[in-house]
Amino acid sequence: MKVEVGDFVMFNYTGRYENGEVFDTSYEDVARENDIFVEEREYGPIGVTIGEGEIIPGIEEALLGMEVGEKKTVTVPPEKGYGMPRDELVVPIPIDQFTSAGLEPIEGMYVMTDSGIAKIKAVEGDVVTLDFNHPLAGKTAVFEIEVVEIKKKAEEA
Repeated sequence: MKVEVGDFVMFNYTGRYENGEVFDTSYEDVARENDIFVEEREYGPIGVTIGEGEIIPGIEEALLGMEVGEKKTVTVPPEKGYGMPRDELVVPIPIDQFTSAGLEPIEGMYVMTDSGIAKIKAVEGDVVTLDFNHPLAGKTAVFEIEVVEIKKKAEEA
Protein backbone atom coordinates (compact mmCIF):
# COMPACT_ATOMS: atom_id res chain seq x y z
CA MET A 1 0.00 0.00 0.00
CA LYS A 2 1.64 3.21 -1.19
CA VAL A 3 1.06 6.76 0.05
CA GLU A 4 -1.30 8.73 -2.20
CA VAL A 5 -2.81 12.22 -2.11
CA GLY A 6 -5.56 12.32 0.52
CA ASP A 7 -4.04 9.61 2.73
CA PHE A 8 -3.29 10.27 6.40
CA VAL A 9 0.35 9.32 7.01
CA MET A 10 2.24 8.87 10.29
CA PHE A 11 6.00 9.23 9.90
CA ASN A 12 9.19 9.79 11.85
CA TYR A 13 11.91 12.13 10.71
CA THR A 14 15.32 13.59 11.46
CA GLY A 15 16.22 16.94 9.91
CA ARG A 16 19.84 17.95 9.37
CA TYR A 17 21.67 20.90 7.93
CA GLU A 18 23.89 20.13 4.95
CA ASN A 19 26.87 19.86 7.32
CA GLY A 20 25.16 16.92 9.09
CA GLU A 21 24.14 18.80 12.25
CA VAL A 22 20.71 17.66 13.50
CA PHE A 23 18.25 20.54 13.98
CA ASP A 24 15.02 18.59 14.59
CA THR A 25 13.76 15.03 15.00
CA SER A 26 10.73 13.05 16.07
CA TYR A 27 12.99 10.51 17.85
CA GLU A 28 13.64 11.25 21.53
CA ASP A 29 16.93 9.31 21.60
CA VAL A 30 18.26 11.20 18.55
CA ALA A 31 17.26 14.52 20.17
CA ARG A 32 19.15 13.57 23.35
CA GLU A 33 22.23 12.37 21.42
CA ASN A 34 22.39 15.66 19.53
CA ASP A 35 21.70 17.97 22.51
CA ILE A 36 18.43 19.30 21.08
CA PHE A 37 16.10 17.49 23.50
CA VAL A 38 13.18 19.62 24.72
CA GLU A 39 11.59 18.43 27.97
CA GLU A 40 8.10 19.81 27.17
CA ARG A 41 7.95 18.21 23.73
CA GLU A 42 6.16 14.96 22.98
CA TYR A 43 8.37 12.87 20.68
CA GLY A 44 7.01 10.32 18.23
CA PRO A 45 5.65 10.04 14.71
CA ILE A 46 3.76 13.01 13.30
CA GLY A 47 0.61 12.70 11.22
CA VAL A 48 -0.33 14.64 8.11
CA THR A 49 -2.91 14.42 5.36
CA ILE A 50 -1.04 14.33 2.06
CA GLY A 51 -2.05 17.12 -0.30
CA GLU A 52 -3.32 19.47 2.42
CA GLY A 53 -0.12 21.54 2.68
CA GLU A 54 0.37 20.66 6.35
CA ILE A 55 4.13 20.14 5.89
CA ILE A 56 6.80 21.56 3.63
CA PRO A 57 6.43 20.52 -0.03
CA GLY A 58 9.78 18.70 -0.18
CA ILE A 59 8.76 16.20 2.51
CA GLU A 60 5.19 15.85 1.24
CA GLU A 61 6.47 15.01 -2.27
CA ALA A 62 8.99 12.51 -0.83
CA LEU A 63 6.24 10.70 1.12
CA LEU A 64 4.19 10.07 -2.04
CA GLY A 65 4.61 6.47 -3.18
CA MET A 66 6.31 5.32 0.04
CA GLU A 67 5.11 2.25 1.97
CA VAL A 68 4.91 1.43 5.69
CA GLY A 69 8.40 0.68 7.02
CA GLU A 70 10.12 2.37 4.08
CA LYS A 71 12.89 4.86 4.84
CA LYS A 72 14.16 7.59 2.57
CA THR A 73 16.62 10.47 2.70
CA VAL A 74 15.51 13.61 0.87
CA THR A 75 17.39 16.85 0.27
CA VAL A 76 15.02 19.81 0.45
CA PRO A 77 16.13 23.08 -1.16
CA PRO A 78 14.74 26.38 0.24
CA GLU A 79 12.07 26.66 -2.48
CA LYS A 80 10.58 23.29 -1.39
CA GLY A 81 11.26 23.93 2.28
CA TYR A 82 11.10 27.11 4.28
CA GLY A 83 11.56 29.59 1.44
CA MET A 84 14.10 32.34 1.06
CA PRO A 85 14.58 35.05 3.69
CA ARG A 86 12.35 38.06 3.03
CA ASP A 87 13.50 41.57 3.87
CA GLU A 88 9.99 42.67 4.83
CA LEU A 89 10.10 40.16 7.72
CA VAL A 90 13.02 42.04 9.32
CA VAL A 91 11.48 44.81 11.39
CA PRO A 92 12.97 47.56 13.58
CA ILE A 93 11.08 48.37 16.80
CA PRO A 94 11.79 50.80 19.64
CA ILE A 95 13.86 49.28 22.45
CA ASP A 96 11.41 50.68 25.00
CA GLN A 97 8.90 48.01 23.96
CA PHE A 98 11.30 45.62 25.73
CA THR A 99 12.58 47.81 28.56
CA SER A 100 9.09 49.00 29.58
CA ALA A 101 8.23 45.31 30.09
CA GLY A 102 11.38 44.79 32.16
CA LEU A 103 13.14 42.80 29.42
CA GLU A 104 16.66 43.23 28.15
CA PRO A 105 16.89 42.45 24.42
CA ILE A 106 19.95 40.34 23.59
CA GLU A 107 21.12 39.72 20.04
CA GLY A 108 20.42 36.12 18.99
CA MET A 109 17.63 35.44 21.47
CA TYR A 110 14.13 34.47 20.34
CA VAL A 111 11.08 36.36 21.55
CA MET A 112 7.34 35.76 21.31
CA THR A 113 5.45 38.74 19.93
CA ASP A 114 1.86 39.44 18.93
CA SER A 115 3.02 38.67 15.36
CA GLY A 116 4.72 35.36 16.21
CA ILE A 117 8.22 34.22 17.14
CA ALA A 118 11.12 36.43 16.10
CA LYS A 119 14.88 36.35 16.52
CA ILE A 120 16.59 39.48 17.76
CA LYS A 121 18.93 40.24 14.87
CA ALA A 122 20.50 43.41 16.31
CA VAL A 123 20.34 45.80 19.23
CA GLU A 124 21.61 49.23 18.20
CA GLY A 125 21.00 52.30 20.32
CA ASP A 126 17.27 52.65 20.91
CA VAL A 127 16.29 50.21 18.14
CA VAL A 128 15.88 46.41 18.26
CA THR A 129 15.77 44.64 14.88
CA LEU A 130 13.50 41.57 14.88
CA ASP A 131 13.70 38.85 12.21
CA PHE A 132 10.44 36.95 11.66
CA ASN A 133 11.90 34.70 8.91
CA HIS A 134 11.84 30.96 9.65
CA PRO A 135 15.26 29.91 11.05
CA LEU A 136 15.65 27.56 8.04
CA ALA A 137 14.72 30.18 5.42
CA GLY A 138 17.35 30.12 2.68
CA LYS A 139 18.86 26.84 3.87
CA THR A 140 18.91 23.42 2.24
CA ALA A 141 17.82 20.71 4.69
CA VAL A 142 18.32 16.95 4.56
CA PHE A 143 15.55 14.83 6.06
CA GLU A 144 15.53 11.12 6.85
CA ILE A 145 11.91 10.00 6.87
CA GLU A 146 10.27 6.69 7.76
CA VAL A 147 6.61 5.87 7.14
CA VAL A 148 5.03 4.27 10.22
CA GLU A 149 1.35 4.07 9.23
CA ILE A 150 -0.90 4.86 6.27
CA LYS A 151 -4.65 5.41 6.59
CA LYS A 152 -6.15 5.45 3.12
CA LYS A 153 -8.47 8.33 2.30
CA ALA A 154 -12.12 7.38 2.78
CA GLU A 155 -13.73 6.30 -0.46
CA GLU A 156 -16.43 8.59 -1.83
CA ALA A 157 -19.92 7.07 -1.39
